[in-house]
This record gives sequence, C-alpha cells and structure tokens, in this order.
Amino acid sequence: MVVVGGDGSVNEVVNGIAEIDDVELAVIPRGTGWDFVRTYGISRDLDASIETALNGAVREIDLGIVTFRTWAGADARAYFANVASAGISGAIAQRANEASKALGGKISYYWATLAVFARWQTGEMRVSVDAEIRDGKMIDVVVANGRYLGGGMMICPEAEPDDGQFDVLVIGDVTKRDLLLVLPKTYRGKHLPHPRLEPLRGRVVTVDAGEPLPIELDGEQPGTTPARFEVVPRALRLRVPAA
Repeated sequence: MVVVGGDGSVNEVVNGIAEIDDVELAVIPRGTGWDFVRTYGISRDLDASIETALNGAVREIDLGIVTFRTWAGADARAYFANVASAGISGAIAQRANEASKALGGKISYYWATLAVFARWQTGEMRVSVDAEIRDGKMIDVVVANGRYLGGGMMICPEAEPDDGQFDVLVIGDVTKRDLLLVLPKTYRGKHLPHPRLEPLRGRVVTVDAGEPLPIELDGEQPGTTPARFEVVPRALRLRVPAA
C-alpha cells in the first residue's frame, strides 16, 4: 500500500492496516512535516521515493498503541507510527495545524511552540515508564518510536523504531530562557543532556494529571489524558531505501 501525504496520512493508514498481516507500506512524502520518513532516510524527492516504493528493502518496525479519553469523554484506542506525546505538544500541534503552513512545517511548528508556551500553565503530572515513576511539575511527555517531530526536531536522537521499546523524554518545568536556548538545538539533536529534560526507555508508559491534558499521535489530536502507551513490536512492514 502506498501513502501519498504527510504524517497525518501515515497515521490514518496505519490505523487501518495495523492488524492486517502481510501488508507492506510505502510512503511518497508530501504534506509539510515529513517527520516519519526522516528516521528511515526516505527521500522527499518524488522519483527517489517512487523507487523506494517499487524496489526498496522491507523493514519491520514497531508501532505504539494508545488508550485515552476522547474529547467527548469516551474511552478510545488508536495506533501511532512515529511519535506520541501528552501535554503542551498536543496544544502546539493543534495550533500549528490551524495556522497557515505556507512557510513550511518547521517554521509553523516553531512559532506555534513559542505562542502556546507563552500562555501555558505548568501543572502536576504523574508518569510511569515501566517500573520508573515520576511525579511533579512537567509541561510534556514525549513517547517516541521514531526520532523526529515538529518539522524536523530530532527530539529523541537515539530512538530505534524496531528495538521493542519507546524512547521517552520527560520535560519538566522549563523556563522561557530554557526554551529559547534549547529549542534551536533540537533540530540538531543536541539538546541533551539538560537538567530539566530526562530521557527514559521502556515498553509501557502511562500519563495522568489533575486536569485532562491533550495528547498527540503523529501530529493528530484525538483526545486527552489519562493515557497509556504500549509498544507493539514489529507490527508494520515498511519499505525503506535499499542499502
């Protein structure tokens, strides 16, 4: 199956084929973000991506499955292929999707981050990553299968999408100064280590808060916390550039 589009299109198709055996997925990158394909080196050049779709190697990658609360208050479940999160990033993704993307995904997401952060109220969150538990003031929890989000931020530079684990980044009570200094570094994957950013790794992640927080799955905003993220190992067959 060939997807022509961006991360949202990949997410929609993955949710349709994740439980079907023997389907191979190829991506012709369009849209604005292109974050999913960056981890695999799938070219944004049309001819090169078509070549990968026709003759690429097959890589079995993990998926994530999330249980969460819909905006209407019902329990729901959905897959993600690249990166999910809970907290400020859900509001940022919504702001970026509602704004014009004429200047591209990177600039749209960058300005959305600054605009949402300016009015965000940091609250108490409770996070578990397998046996590790964190309580305290946080603005976001990133649950990564791939490495990139937000139009090219290498938010989890060591993430491997076929290792059976999520790379998790717990983002604490960062200041405006932290944001201005760290945000540009994320595009090079040079934002770690940082005293208010804690990387963890695990197969099951839960996030809850006193007030429901928006979640984000591959750039989409289907609902809120409480949320539980679980790895589904080697659940997707993806065509990637041949070695």
